[in-house]
Parts: sequence; structure tokens; C-alpha cells
Amino acid sequence: MSQLSKIRAAAVQYAIGADLDVNLQTCLRALQQVAECQPNLVVMPEFSNHLSWYENQEHCFNVSLDLDSPWLQEIAAMAKKINSYVVTNVTLRRDGGKCSGTSILYSPKGEMLGTNDKQVYIGHENDFLIPASKPGPIVETAVGRLGMYACMDGVINETPRCLGLRGAQILCNSLNSFAPDEGNLHIPVRAPENRVFIVAANKVGPLIPEFLMDPVAEATNIPKKFLYGSGESQIVAPDGTVLAIAGRDEQYVFADIDPSQADNKQFADGTDMFKSRRPALYKSLGENPEQQAIPVFEGKEIAKVAMVEPNGVGENAIADAVVRVKQAVEQGAELVVLPELFFLADSANPDIAAAQKLSAKAIDSFKSAAGNACVVTSIVADKGGKPAQAVVAITSQGVQATQYALHSCARLSWSALGDEVVTLQLPMGKIGFVTAADSIYPEMFRLLSMQSVEVVAIPFKAQEIWELKTGLVERAAENRMNLVVAMRSSSFGTSFANKLHKDFTVMTPWSERQFDGNLTYPVIARAEEGVGVTVVEITPRNAENKVVSHGTNVVRSRPWWLLDAITQ
Repeated sequence: MSQLSKIRAAAVQYAIGADLDVNLQTCLRALQQVAECQPNLVVMPEFSNHLSWYENQEHCFNVSLDLDSPWLQEIAAMAKKINSYVVTNVTLRRDGGKCSGTSILYSPKGEMLGTNDKQVYIGHENDFLIPASKPGPIVETAVGRLGMYACMDGVINETPRCLGLRGAQILCNSLNSFAPDEGNLHIPVRAPENRVFIVAANKVGPLIPEFLMDPVAEATNIPKKFLYGSGESQIVAPDGTVLAIAGRDEQYVFADIDPSQADNKQFADGTDMFKSRRPALYKSLGENPEQQAIPVFEGKEIAKVAMVEPNGVGENAIADAVVRVKQAVEQGAELVVLPELFFLADSANPDIAAAQKLSAKAIDSFKSAAGNACVVTSIVADKGGKPAQAVVAITSQGVQATQYALHSCARLSWSALGDEVVTLQLPMGKIGFVTAADSIYPEMFRLLSMQSVEVVAIPFKAQEIWELKTGLVERAAENRMNLVVAMRSSSFGTSFANKLHKDFTVMTPWSERQFDGNLTYPVIARAEEGVGVTVVEITPRNAENKVVSHGTNVVRSRPWWLLDAITQ
């Protein structure tokens, strides 16, 4: 099928209630309104037929739709009337009185082109709706190759990741969410990590029946304002740029895009982000969590960590770093992280022999400076006679762990690669290590989370703005991890660390903060620009709680049975 070089994509947002007929008219009105901008593709919110609130399974079935129902036929007819591809999302009736949350794609001729059942449900959705039994389709259309997913599917990376790996250019995300961190974190990150366009449509208005707002707010200690859809429907480009974003009112947004841009998977340094993946390393992601060991968490409630930005290069940089490491240790830091290959002026084309000598000097120097702390940085190591970038963890006893780079990187093409994920148990908690080049792969952090890692140390060098704006923060959020990211200040940003909120699971008692609508966004502490030492507190033990809501664990609820695109 020939593909348009430029298309207009739109997302609509509106409120949905408990009356199917009224909801249909709301959807039709929204489609008529968005037709004003003459879109080629329109994405609608999740659960557009009825509020996601059910008395029992029979009630859910009664308010759900058959695929050939008049309700959906009206949506199909409107797609034809406005001459646009339309993605809607409703609950569909299935065999045996069961139901699914399902996205449906209609063509400008009113034809149904594909459906995709939701893979990951949140909270009470698990009690009423069945997950997908097969991967969603990649639909070839005149506006590009389209993939569909819904809400919680995109709070964790696997569902959109598989769609991107299978060739989708545009991912259509239908949401039913009150959480602002979906709009400012989870929605936009899926675009640059997969180099695809995202068109995301969220709800506004009450997400539960209005007569239940007061009793539910009282019973859950959730202020009423957070029982409303958060809006912020948006369109995101493959580089992470938000092209259009809505507010919190009923409205639509649109942007003109070139779908073919999503065929370029090249990172800023020239690395092909898909071809450089290591599926063999990811095999455990596709295994049943029920047959995997339940992680044990033994970290501290609170620990101090430091990000150090040294001055200079070569031996001068090492000498300066030693002084700053000692300062951090004196301030109580148990973990000190330094930038990627901080002592090299040109890490892309180093004198390998000289770099390895500097690496050895750095290890000896930090061994003497570490005191009771662990110092982490990256060095040029020897791996079987070949140079390799490696993250090393150094204590007063010497190197305690070595994590070799795991993914090829055009910027550091001289580096050999390792074949395993390494962790280290420290008194403060279980630590994992990620190179800057490995950090663009969401699979890396998922593997660490499955090994009960509480803190991830990342000697970093930023290449693109999204890495700091959404990328690493989202890795911490979707896996419930503390990250310590050390880098040299640049136009992209500065070093940062995050700590995890203790209060996490929705609709359970919260002791340290009032519910603020934020589901996963961690607390971020950023270093000031320039050389120096930044010491902050993190919360290793809070990584233990990964249950975001009833029946939904952000790691173990991954759709493991549908991850062939990742693991093969």
C-alpha cells in the first residue's frame, strides 16, 4: 500500500459517563469537531463506551459491546463521514460472559481494519476484563504502519516496545487515566526509546460514577480532583519532541507528521537502536514470573549517595576526583558515582594503552579514597585481550564488581562487549550498573529489577535531551528503582539521583504524603551545573513495593507470554 509522506494526526479527549447512548453521542460529537482540522488519523480515549466502573461481571458484560453492534457501526460510519482512520477503545463482549478492553481501527471507508486487546490491566480492571492472548496487529495503511495499545500497557515498556520492534511507525495509545505522570513521563518516553510517533488520547471528566465520588474519595483518602481524567492528550515525535498537547478540558490536538521518519532507528551517536539489541540477554523477560524466584530486598530505608563531577582530564582529573570522593565520604555518602570515562579527553578515539594505565591509576586512587563507601565509574578494561568499557565498583578492598558494556555503540566502537548483567550486594542495598550506551535499552533496567536491584549506578554521558527529561526518570519509575546518574554538565542537563516514594500502591493507606495523583514519578535531586559534589538521600528499600494497584505489579505483571519480539 502506498503511504502518504505527510499526514495530520489528531487526538481527542472528552468525558464519558454511564449511559451508552449519551456516550455514543459524545464520541460522535468529538469526531465531528476534530474533522475541522481535516485529520488523516484520529485516536480516541480508552473505555469510550462506559465508565470503567462495574458492579459485577454481569454489569460489565451488559454495558460492553459486540464487535458488530450498532454503537460501533456508528463510529465506523463517522470515520467514513470525516474521511479519516479512527482508533477507538471500548469493552467488548467475549465468549463465556467475559469481556476485554479493546482498541479498534476503522478506515476512512468505515471498514474495521484491526483490533488489539489490552495486555496489562490496572486495579479493578483485572477483576472484570481478560488480557490479550496474542500480540496486536501492525496494520499497513495509507497513513503508515499503525499499532495500538491502551493506558497501563504504556506505563511499562513491553507492549509498545514489541509494536515498535515489529515495524509500527505510529503507536496509537488510548487512555483512561487520572495520573499526571502518564502525560509527562510514560506517554512521551515511548516515542524516542522506540523511534516512533505516539498519538495518545486520554479522558477528562469523572472516571467513576458521580454519585460515588464523595464516598470513594472518603474511603480511599483520594481527593476528588484526582478521580477525574487528567487529559494532556498528545502527539510525540520519534526524537521525543512533544508536537502538540492538550489541557484538561474537552478538546482535540493535532500535528502534521511524516511517518517515514519512524523508519530511522539511529541514535545521535550513529548507533542503530534496534540492530544493536541483544535478544539473547532478554530471554528471562519472556518467562512466567510465577516460575521465577520472588526477589528478596534487604536494603536500607535511607542511604546517602553522591554524584561527583571532577575537573580536568587525565591524571589531573583523577587527582581532582579523589579529593571530591573524600569530600563525599566525609559527608556520609555510601555510594559515590562519577561520569563515564571521566579522565579521557576523547573517549571515542582513545589511546587504548594510555587509557588502560589511567584506568588502573583511577582504581588504585579510589581504593585509597573510598573509606567505607563504594566508588563507581567507568574505565577502559581488558576483556580477553581486547579493550572494553566497563563500569567498576571499587571499595577499600579493590574492585568488587565489573559490568562490561552489553550493547554495541557507534560512539565507543572500540569496546568489546560482555554477556551478563552484574549486581553487587552492599550494606545499603543491592546495586546494579549500567553504562550510558546501555541505558537507552529499557530491557536493561527490567533485567535488573527482576534481580531485586534497589539502586542503579550509571556513569553517564548524555547524547539526546530525552535521556534526562524522560528516559532515565521513566526507567526509575516503571521499575521502582533508585538511580544515581553522574555526568559532566552539558546543554542536556546535569547529574541527578532519584529516591522512591514509600507510599505507592493506589487505594491503600499512605503515611508519608497525601495522594497527589502521581503514581510512579520519583523524587528527583539534580546537581547544580559545574564541577563539584552533590550528596543526597535515596530510599533503597522502597524498591520492594512494585504493586501500583490491586492486581498490578509493574515488573511481574509484564505480558511475558507476548514478548517474542523482544526475546527472539
